[in-house]
Amino acid sequence: MLMKSNTSSAPETALAADDEGTPMSVKIRERIANARKRFNANDNIAEFIEPGDLEKLLDEVEIKMQGVLDSLVIDTENDHNTNNTARRVAKMYINEVFKGRYLHAPAITEFPNAEHLNELMIVGPITVRSACSHHFCPVIGQVWIGVLPNEHTNVIGLSKYARLAEWVMGRPQIQEEAVVQLADLIQEKTQPDGLAIVMEASHYCMGWRGVKDLDSKMINSVMRGVFLKDPNLRREFLSLIPKKING
Repeated sequence: MLMKSNTSSAPETALAADDEGTPMSVKIRERIANARKRFNANDNIAEFIEPGDLEKLLDEVEIKMQGVLDSLVIDTENDHNTNNTARRVAKMYINEVFKGRYLHAPAITEFPNAEHLNELMIVGPITVRSACSHHFCPVIGQVWIGVLPNEHTNVIGLSKYARLAEWVMGRPQIQEEAVVQLADLIQEKTQPDGLAIVMEASHYCMGWRGVKDLDSKMINSVMRGVFLKDPNLRREFLSLIPKKING
């Protein structure tokens, strides 16, 4: 029996990716692989999305979601409650709860720190919504952001912090990683002397399944710059957060 060599398989794969009918997810994966980038659940892959791709991806997710419903033995043809559920779920994932994966970061207008502000500023609570990477169950909570600017810090509007948080959280996330991603993004955008973020959230993978305990919340923080070095500044930030966080 004749065997094809490995050298001929790569061109065939590339050719197949260009054929009509190739799933859009396969084409996007190949672009990412060619760039040697990762595409974890909480990564943004907007640079690999071309105009019209999301509509085709939505159609693909709908078809596969219909397969899930079929495998759950749900009669979507005769059940008026679920006969369009596959489409609704696909739109929810692509256009809403996971849109932070597929869209570029929101445009942020930055202004120079003309008045040389150097006092602690706190933004929050910002309500954030995400889904855990493990079960795709909702994660809903609040974020507080503390910034200590310097004369070179870029000043951004208060609502822009909420937009950045929404963009980061709009992906399947693990809370510990989400807070670090948000801190990295704000650090890059503003270049402050210090940055502090605290997040408190309820995880429905605990409240809806598992131990079924929705009273428990997870709280974690990220401290950067002078917040790490100056315990008094860190204490001031934490003291200004509502008492339910501080106990």
